[in-house]
Amino acid sequence: MGRQTIGIEEMDALTIIHRIAPLKARDQQALLVLFEEVTFKKQDNIIETGKKSHYVYFLKTGSCRIFYYKEHREVILDFAFPGDALISLNSYVHGKPGYETIQSLEPVTAYRIHAAQLQSLFANTLGIANWGRKLAEVETLKIEYRLMSKLFKTASESYQDLLNRAPELVNQIKLGFIASYLGISQVTLSRIRGKQGKSSEK
Repeated sequence: MGRQTIGIEEMDALTIIHRIAPLKARDQQALLVLFEEVTFKKQDNIIETGKKSHYVYFLKTGSCRIFYYKEHREVILDFAFPGDALISLNSYVHGKPGYETIQSLEPVTAYRIHAAQLQSLFANTLGIANWGRKLAEVETLKIEYRLMSKLFKTASESYQDLLNRAPELVNQIKLGFIASYLGISQVTLSRIRGKQGKSSEK
């Protein structure tokens, strides 16, 4: 059980498409036409709790945090890095307001596709419909991965998994955000980082 390692700071639209599933040249061009490049400032809410999201986003550069509110505090579910989809599944599947907020941690560039245009392609093109099904599967597996990590992995193991995904970008994230994601205090996180730093020096 694992997540893909990014290891790069930028990902183009065609690479993102093929990471989800390969497409024939005609289908990939039909999909690429819908990709609109947009930018966000640091701390912009790309998707907001309680609001319907009309777009599916894919990160080209930068990083984001995914969180929800519990008793007036923020609980971080995950982080997103170049190549990752930013999607409210409740909006995507049911057309209803989502539960999560996705916020940029730094200035980011993303591609967006209007959900209605995407659904139209799904209805008319089998290859792209299968690509959309694969996208939904990937996003569902992310939810399963988060749950299984919480149940069966230590905070240290989960932190290492996060580092493996995008080490350069993770090192720029506030410790408080990472601690929230791991469900531990910043003091405990500092100890974990210290131990892992010593291990890498051996």
